[in-house]
Amino acid sequence: MWFRKKKFREYELAPDEIFLDASNQPDFNTSQLEGRLEQPLSRRSFYGIGIFALLVFVVLTAQAANLEIIKGAKYALQSEKNRLRAQIVFAQRGAVLDRNGTPLISNEQEADGTVKRLYASPGFAHLLGYVSYPKKDAAGNYYDTDITGLAGVEAAFNDTLSGKNGTVLTEEDAGGRVQSQGVTQPAVNGKPVTLSIDARAQKAFYDSISSLSDKIPFQGGAGVLMDVNTGEVHALVSYPEYDPNVLAAGTPADVISGYSQDSRQPYLDRAISGLYTPGSIVKPIEASGVLTDNVISPSKIIYSSGSISVPNPYDPSHPSVFKDWKVLGALDIRHAIAWSSDVYFYTVGGGFGDQKGLGIDRIGYWFKTFGYTTPTGIELPREAHGTIPSPAWKQANFNEAWRLGDTYHTAIGQYGTQITLLEAARSIAAVANGGKLVKPTIIKGTPPTSTQLPVSASNLEIVREGMRLGATEGTSVGLGDLSFVQLAGKTGTAQLGFHNEFYNSWAVGFWPYNNPKYVYVVLMDHGPAGNLYGGIYAIHQALQELHSTAPEYFQ
Repeated sequence: MWFRKKKFREYELAPDEIFLDASNQPDFNTSQLEGRLEQPLSRRSFYGIGIFALLVFVVLTAQAANLEIIKGAKYALQSEKNRLRAQIVFAQRGAVLDRNGTPLISNEQEADGTVKRLYASPGFAHLLGYVSYPKKDAAGNYYDTDITGLAGVEAAFNDTLSGKNGTVLTEEDAGGRVQSQGVTQPAVNGKPVTLSIDARAQKAFYDSISSLSDKIPFQGGAGVLMDVNTGEVHALVSYPEYDPNVLAAGTPADVISGYSQDSRQPYLDRAISGLYTPGSIVKPIEASGVLTDNVISPSKIIYSSGSISVPNPYDPSHPSVFKDWKVLGALDIRHAIAWSSDVYFYTVGGGFGDQKGLGIDRIGYWFKTFGYTTPTGIELPREAHGTIPSPAWKQANFNEAWRLGDTYHTAIGQYGTQITLLEAARSIAAVANGGKLVKPTIIKGTPPTSTQLPVSASNLEIVREGMRLGATEGTSVGLGDLSFVQLAGKTGTAQLGFHNEFYNSWAVGFWPYNNPKYVYVVLMDHGPAGNLYGGIYAIHQALQELHSTAPEYFQ
């Protein structure tokens, strides 16, 4: 009777059953948390999502098949034939002009878009310098895109001249035909520089110096022409020189190698970096100091018999003899300058008999005051500066005591005295302009910079009179036949070599005498002793050419 047995039913509902979905199984075990509290997604939803995903997959597959299989060859060929690349647009480097607008450095566009510098030549190498061009690697790609100045004006004004390269994006096909092009960064060209140099004066000085140097021969030579009031340099020559076009290009190699092996030192800029024993061109400077320090009056006479003799305390039987270049007789200070008497300047420099001298300290003071030991400040690189010997200098270099003979030799610009051409130029300019030590410049229109020296106008006038006598009757008389100009001059001869077998020949001066405007300096370097041609001959030839090509210099 089992089927009649009544089943026991539990009518009380547990609270959590209220939240159970009607689709839950009726026989779940509540103690095990069986059952679902949410309505499940229907099968139709799953079918819909699957169909949509399938459609997307089919579309993407079809497009990929279209690009890769049907049109793949066409697009691959088009991609191979066209390319997009960044191309350098080289900036034009600034031109360099002389004071009259004559190009000294210009540009030439090369086939590959680079810029080549063209230099005035000959005669301008050391002044203008040269550049280093952009460089490519083995694959033909530029790893250095700049034109960089390495010497002279190119180096000194590199930032002004350089400019800034630009970039252009270019699309080309396989035949090199441009499909499209667009500038992403325009090139900025460099700025021009106008020098104070006059190409005509530069050529005149170069022609005379190079011709005489090769003729004698001298090892080399240099020259300066400068405005005595403004310091503007009109000519700055050094010979021998290199070809800046060759050094910039880096070829031919044998020519460049020859420069390094040449005993005449074509890489040396004698006008800027050369140091030379000045000889007697220091005498106008010393005379200015002698008069200012009241060591001697302008009218005091000193007699040159051809030498002076100083007792030797270590060997009384052999006195020290200091020679003049010849017997010159009785001389005042003007004629001592004109005839370049060594005896006169031994005496007023170091003292002799009853005539006191400046002494080495005051000689050094006046040489330094006129600018012999400091760079002039010209804008060009690698400028040297002079040395004046002193007791301390001798002790440091030779570990020896200073002697009177050292003072005598320093007083005539010998012994350890060395100066540059620019130092010589501005010291003579100071004599000419009334005592202003100007700063040389190679830039046209630069505001003048000068220092007033502690020398009276009257004393400088005496020195100028002596230099004028030098051109009319003294050691610079070779310039007296230049009918188109009245100038004042001074020569200097510095002996070189163990047996004085070589010498440096200087010529310095200014014109016009009555109203000085220009100062000149010429040095002929390391010529054979006994030769009759030197600085005077070179400046004579230079002024004749300058009068022919630029007569306004003498008006």
